[in-house]
Amino acid sequence: MKTIVSIAVVFIFVALAGIAQQQVAVEPQSASETAPKVPYRVVGTMSQLMVDIIFPTSDDIFYIGRKPPSNEAEWGAIQRSALTLAESANLLVMPGRARDQDKWIADARLLLDAGNLAYKAAKAKDYDAIVALNEQLVTACITCHQDYRPNYRRRR
Repeated sequence: MKTIVSIAVVFIFVALAGIAQQQVAVEPQSASETAPKVPYRVVGTMSQLMVDIIFPTSDDIFYIGRKPPSNEAEWGAIQRSALTLAESANLLVMPGRARDQDKWIADARLLLDAGNLAYKAAKAKDYDAIVALNEQLVTACITCHQDYRPNYRRRR
């Protein structure tokens, strides 16, 4: 089931990239028009991104030790999860989602960097490198959650 969800998420990213490349030429705007026209629109909520994309893909990286990949298909699944995780950082900084242009962007960059390194390690089938990235990924998650989730890690 996880593989199907991962494949679906990757397919969505590829489709969105294809749509973005098929833009028709837009006439130049006058200097007084400051709002840029963008070829995308926000579909999911922040909660949906976290629950449906970021949590499952980060879990694939966090818990790789439970069942280390042993064949091409399993390594491919880890690669897809790592790539999706890295690209999800770009979804977090889209206009309409970015909470600010300072901490939010810096926090998303931590996720992008960790996901990118995990993707490179998965492509190289470097299990030890992925395991070593767990702390960096934990830091990316905790940093953002401490900055933007009220009462994060506070006892009730």
